[in-house]
Amino acid sequence: MPIALPNTLVDRFGRTVDYVRLSVTDRCDFRCVYCMAEDMTFAPKSEILSLEELFQVASGMSQLGVRKIRLTGGEPLIRPNIMSLIERLGDLEQLDELALTTNGSQLQRLAPALRDAGVSRINISLDSLSPRKFRHLTRHGNLDQVIAGIDAAIAAGFEGIKINAVILKGRNEDEVHDLVQFAREREIDIAFIEEMPLGRIVEHDRELTLCNSDELRQRIASEHPLTALGEPSGTAGPARYFQLDGYQSRVGFISPHSNNFCHLCNRVRVTVEGRLLLCLGNEHSVDLRDVLRREHYHPDLLKRAIIDAMELKPERHHFDNAAEPQILRFMNATGG
Repeated sequence: MPIALPNTLVDRFGRTVDYVRLSVTDRCDFRCVYCMAEDMTFAPKSEILSLEELFQVASGMSQLGVRKIRLTGGEPLIRPNIMSLIERLGDLEQLDELALTTNGSQLQRLAPALRDAGVSRINISLDSLSPRKFRHLTRHGNLDQVIAGIDAAIAAGFEGIKINAVILKGRNEDEVHDLVQFAREREIDIAFIEEMPLGRIVEHDRELTLCNSDELRQRIASEHPLTALGEPSGTAGPARYFQLDGYQSRVGFISPHSNNFCHLCNRVRVTVEGRLLLCLGNEHSVDLRDVLRREHYHPDLLKRAIIDAMELKPERHHFDNAAEPQILRFMNATGG
């Protein structure tokens, strides 16, 4: 008689994993300076998961207690036929939330279809409101196109829209108030993210450009009173949120360097090559692609591999040195 599989994922530190960030591509139409090198080598097609394999992973995860899936990349919306996968994920009965992280370049075209397919929340990267700076930070991005995409997402009526901004000293720290104002005027949230030390870059010195969350919070509070909303919880992600007094918008801070949140971690990542990454800042992983492509594949084999992987999830990451990353994979290969 087969052994029944559990319907909840719990790691050896007692943390319940109910949130998966599923990368659907390592490719992007931008080349943001903190995410990629300008000259990138992407995974060959034979090594990336097919849309069907991505669905198998998502379905298996949802049967093991995962209640939120966030699609990431690269830029997820440039993957061919991605809407066919999103529509299937939107039909998974076990999911409470299907979300997406995007650079916004495709939203003007796809926002209504995404909402109709079941995507409820969208995070959109926006690091500058200056066309010149935006172009330099993204290397290829068009600011007007992204702002039009944000406004299209607002018009489509998603339950939640959040701007993600990475602030670098000497590059865009003078725009913090403008970015808060942008979010406030549109009644959406904004989160400021400390740069993750992933992948070796030559474009800037991370140790010199790192702008920590305490600095940013004090800068914002000098003009916009903030009320703390407590610790991160549930599937809301790692941001610590503050209410903008008198406004609907919230300001969040994601602080992998200055305010470690690992004790609250309830998430894992799956790369487009099928690596189940148990931690953003460590290399602990399991090869799900190998399981999916076995001759006698069965969904229970995949679920068993995921369950067993929980024993590998480390207690925390150690981003102690921004200048010398321990992890050499870039953020686009990690999955947003």
